[in-house]
Amino acid sequence: MRIIAITLLSLFGGAVAAAEVTLHTEKSLYQNISVVEEDGVRCLRFTVKRRNSRQSCIDVNNPDRLVLPYTHLMFGGLLVNPAPQRVLLIGLGGGTLVEVFTGLFPGIEIDAVEIDPAVVDVARKYFSYSDPAGTAVHVRDGRVFARRANRRGERYDYIIIDAFNGDYIPEHLMTREFLLECKELLAEKGVLVANTFSSSRLYNSESATYASVFGEYLNLRRPHGNRVIVAGRDGLPPADWLRLNINRVDADLARFGIDLPRLLSLDRGIDWRRKARILTDQYAPANLMRDAAR
Repeated sequence: MRIIAITLLSLFGGAVAAAEVTLHTEKSLYQNISVVEEDGVRCLRFTVKRRNSRQSCIDVNNPDRLVLPYTHLMFGGLLVNPAPQRVLLIGLGGGTLVEVFTGLFPGIEIDAVEIDPAVVDVARKYFSYSDPAGTAVHVRDGRVFARRANRRGERYDYIIIDAFNGDYIPEHLMTREFLLECKELLAEKGVLVANTFSSSRLYNSESATYASVFGEYLNLRRPHGNRVIVAGRDGLPPADWLRLNINRVDADLARFGIDLPRLLSLDRGIDWRRKARILTDQYAPANLMRDAAR
């Protein structure tokens, strides 16, 4: 009888979740890409070593809703600079962050850098990425773009590092030399926001590397998964200033479900080994991982 009841629920639309549907698969020059949808949530995935990692997700029925928790943290930079006019995004994904920034700040200028042309195509076809006015997508390596932008004298109010290859952040985007290039790109009162993992074996060295370039920064950590670094070009403003900035933008963020006061409460301060080895172009993550395994 119980089996029959479950079958009837399935047939007549009972409380049985919809099965995941694969909308697209592709092997690009850089990774295996798939687009899947389940219960109205569509996700971009990269597959590395038989492990799937979600890079970007949208609610197809409510595009304003930020599905992945880490994406909320990426707006923690508004605590430091609540009115950015120029944004550099390294790692496009499904284009979610671009869409939110253009929705929040009409007239904003965004350079979105993505190394994989297949990811750009997927964002446009499956994630309604529309190349908003004022936005330019550059199919290029993020570090190459940063170096050339510095030569041109470009400056940005808000830099986002959200580049993943399905395994972790490309190692040349984690070194002190690269972060110094990013710091040079920041305008006065500019802020850099970087998506990392709190459970990474590189956590201590990664944290120490950012501190060596930016000094004190906000260390926004959820209980599991992502950690987001928020670092100012000129250091962090006083705590009172951070709270004042919440009042400047909090109402506008409600549309996207972003809670800035809660984000500030996730700051964990210095929770890494201060004397951890700094990542450099000569001593990159691959070296550290190899040394740790000995």
